[in-house]
Amino acid sequence: MAKVQRFASVSRTNGDAGYESYKSHHACPFEGVNEMIKACNLQNYSIYYWDGLLFSYYEYVGDDYEADMAKMAADPTTQEWWAAVVPQMRPFGADGPWVDMEELYHLD
Repeated sequence: MAKVQRFASVSRTNGDAGYESYKSHHACPFEGVNEMIKACNLQNYSIYYWDGLLFSYYEYVGDDYEADMAKMAADPTTQEWWAAVVPQMRPFGADGPWVDMEELYHLD
């Protein structure tokens, strides 16, 4: 069994309209998006919002994170989903809509 890896990231919404659109999309994800997330060995995936900030958390339980992320990125439905939600975000950097966060503390 693979060791659980935890990932947290941060981003921002693109104003109030971006927040409303982002929230609306996540209230009813495109068919197949959640299934692809699970097929790529992600579990306990959550996104939180506070004052323009987005915080995501998930656990990876597979054996090859890079391959699973490539599988997700190659999926046409996921690409369509990203095309819909990423414009509602205002990234901190140029490397993508999410910035990875460093885990400082964890208690099981």
